[in-house]
Amino acid sequence: MREILNDLERWRKQGKRVALARVVDVEGSGPRLPGAAMAVNEAGEVAGSVSGGCVEGAVVTEALGLLEAHGEGRVVTFGYSDDDAFAVGLTCGGTIHLFVEELNW
Repeated sequence: MREILNDLERWRKQGKRVALARVVDVEGSGPRLPGAAMAVNEAGEVAGSVSGGCVEGAVVTEALGLLEAHGEGRVVTFGYSDDDAFAVGLTCGGTIHLFVEELNW
């Protein structure tokens, strides 16, 4: 989370809306531990990582969809047995659970 603080502060000052995705649980082998975070602003700029690159594109899509819909925070899951996760590259054999929410400045 610390590695994205400068970007979050800059985006806040620019008045940009931001979604934050955080790893909240890992089952089996996972690319990042709980607490790893990634932020996506409404322009599609990204800071941080929740998977070392293997599902980041899908997380950006989730984050932008949440911002567009002004939706409630939600848990999204990617796992080895999940066809969507395999398609985006989560082949480490585990499952990651992310909480994605809009930041309220």
